[in-house]
Amino acid sequence: MPHVLAIDLGGTKCSAAVVDQSGRIVSRRNVSVDISSASAPVLQIVDLANELAAEKKPKQAYVAAAIAIPGLVRRTGTVWAPNLPGWERMPLASRLQRAVGIPVIVESDRNAAVLGESWRGAARGKSDAIVLMIGTGIGAGILSGGRLLRGAHELSGCAGWLTITRAELPNIAGTGELESLAAGPAIARAAQQRLRSQEQSSLSQCEISRVTAHEVATAARNGDRLALDVFTNAGRFLGYGIANMVSILDPEVVILGGGLSAVADLYLESLRNAMMERAQPVSAKQVRVVVSKLGGKANLLGCARIAWHHSKRRE
Repeated sequence: MPHVLAIDLGGTKCSAAVVDQSGRIVSRRNVSVDISSASAPVLQIVDLANELAAEKKPKQAYVAAAIAIPGLVRRTGTVWAPNLPGWERMPLASRLQRAVGIPVIVESDRNAAVLGESWRGAARGKSDAIVLMIGTGIGAGILSGGRLLRGAHELSGCAGWLTITRAELPNIAGTGELESLAAGPAIARAAQQRLRSQEQSSLSQCEISRVTAHEVATAARNGDRLALDVFTNAGRFLGYGIANMVSILDPEVVILGGGLSAVADLYLESLRNAMMERAQPVSAKQVRVVVSKLGGKANLLGCARIAWHHSKRRE
């Protein structure tokens, strides 16, 4: 049975999977990303391709490969990924094709996520869907009329840049307003600011400057009022951002993905309330806002879908 190779390259972790035509992950590997040089992540991907091919060569093991990257894939074929040193114009697809001897397609991680959800997740059977990836940053993969929404410069879905408040914010340079208020680092920062104001919290026993979003989530799960309030506020900001997308794009479903989707129970109610409050009312009443059940597999399955589609076009 033929297989494709799917790679999800992040700023800190790289996942690789062998996937069959039904979307079943046959084997999978995870490694920490080597950022010692611009070429190091490329070499890691080649190593993963060889390792997962087992005793075969990559061109015997896979009909094609697709890679999700945390950045911009230009139409010239080069990649810009700000979290990977030296990746201003990385010719990723061409370098990998030469190394492994199979067709390689590169796509942004947000687009891979919505394609994965469309194939085997909560957007299955939907022609209009949004996957909002919430983690260190915030991005959105968008299906409109059954097609990926890309934009003139391949920048559609930069949801972290949505403007949702009139307040002057000190942390938006280089990230965007929604991201500065509701992504993982923003949650940590909000908790740190309130701890410095001497508010009561179980987090007070931690070194304030080292408090992470994960620790805030743990405290919230244990009933800490400060931590719960931080997540409620983040959910409200996310809801305002989703309201803008719902009003403009009129999707059937909005799917929450990324690292912070794992703690969506801490902010989902405030998110939904804020979305209903601000979105176009007819759209708001009909759209479903759900948490991804694919988790970390969404990007891999999206890549697999891309690779299978490409291989069939070449037949």
